[in-house]
Amino acid sequence: MANKMKGAVLPGNSTVEFREFDVPTPSYGQVLVRTKSSTICGSDIRAIYREHVGKGPEGYQGVIAGHEPCGQIVETGPGCKRFKEGDRVIIYHISGCGVCHDCRMGYMISCSSEHRAAYGWQRDGGMAPYILADEKDLVFLPDELSYTDGAQVACGFGTVYEALEKITISGNDAVLVVGLGPVGLAALMLAKAMGAQNLIGIEPNQDRIDLARKLNLVDHVFAPDEHAVDRVRELTDGKGVEKAVDCSAHKDGRAIAIRATRQWGKIAFVGEGGSVEFNPSPDIIHDQKTIYGSWVTSIWRMEDLVEMLVRWGIHPDQLVTHRFSLDDADKAYSLMASGKCGKVAVCFDEELT
Repeated sequence: MANKMKGAVLPGNSTVEFREFDVPTPSYGQVLVRTKSSTICGSDIRAIYREHVGKGPEGYQGVIAGHEPCGQIVETGPGCKRFKEGDRVIIYHISGCGVCHDCRMGYMISCSSEHRAAYGWQRDGGMAPYILADEKDLVFLPDELSYTDGAQVACGFGTVYEALEKITISGNDAVLVVGLGPVGLAALMLAKAMGAQNLIGIEPNQDRIDLARKLNLVDHVFAPDEHAVDRVRELTDGKGVEKAVDCSAHKDGRAIAIRATRQWGKIAFVGEGGSVEFNPSPDIIHDQKTIYGSWVTSIWRMEDLVEMLVRWGIHPDQLVTHRFSLDDADKAYSLMASGKCGKVAVCFDEELT
């Protein structure tokens, strides 16, 4: 194993900078993972790639980028209790303190301790050949799933799975997803697997509309306009959908999700940033609707999701439209920032093909 490695850093001016790093050595309770695939999240583009706008948990510290890594353990430090060399693993992208109430529930994303550190934000992430991870942050990756499948579990698919579990999805539901970027496409894929019978998507980008159709994820899909709510109601006997998920982070998209939901319906907000405007009495109160905020997921639900992906025969890597080597990470981030793609992955070894 080489002593040095190249890693990608995001200086914040819509560029990628490559630097040389020491290959880390695992200490107590840690493992060294050989990265196989590291996908790019929209949050990286929003809060780091273009400019460093994040504060607190989203404050980027100039570390190796990439908070959606997956790979294989090549070395374990002392004190590891469950995982061993050779194991295929997904890394939960937040390393919490482990002892606060949220961490003990598995929601390291909500850890408020000074010891909280997100991979790719405050500690080195997956845009390098090796990544140092705490054993407590690992989830087994079954042989039935590829490393690029696994890379999307923690953030993209885990995030929408959490939201769908909160609003509950079944065969009784028509489901609207607003914003068909990688997270919105994941929401459609999972809602379909969970039994939803009428899947409706709203998205302004024609490439993403085409991808949703190509993957057979939607029954109806169209671009947003002033008639969007009426069109959704026409597709649902004039009543609206039982469940809606906003992945757009756009104020108009969120308003559509609320107003296109029927009486007693449930809406999940997943997209980060932006704002929303609605009229509480006619839009929410009088129709007895409920809005849920949902931020990522817990590590125990990640484990459940991995089991379900195998059971349902779902492969998140179907949403990957472009794969790049680490040497071309700059092109990968630029493409993801353009929005003219599905999911983008930086891959190593056999995952590149």
